[in-house]
Amino acid sequence: MLLAHIKDKFEASNRAYVSRRIAAELTAEVTTIGRHRVVRLMRDNSLKVERKKKFKRTTDSHHNKPVAPNLLEQDFTCTGPSQK
Repeated sequence: MLLAHIKDKFEASNRAYVSRRIAAELTAEVTTIGRHRVVRLMRDNSLKVERKKKFKRTTDSHHNKPVAPNLLEQDFTCTGPSQK
């Protein structure tokens, strides 16, 4: 019974809610449940939060530095190995 509610809340949050948040929501909606019980049920049923990595910009396109010349001029054809 409680496990079904926990799984519903966990999946509804896109596998992002931790035990503290799930326990708070279940206490407000269904019944009083302790956080440690939620922790145990989540651990026993392999419900782990999948944290997403933050987006990190690696390229700065808005700079004042000179751009290297295009030596190939987008022509990638060659007559033999090591020609370009």
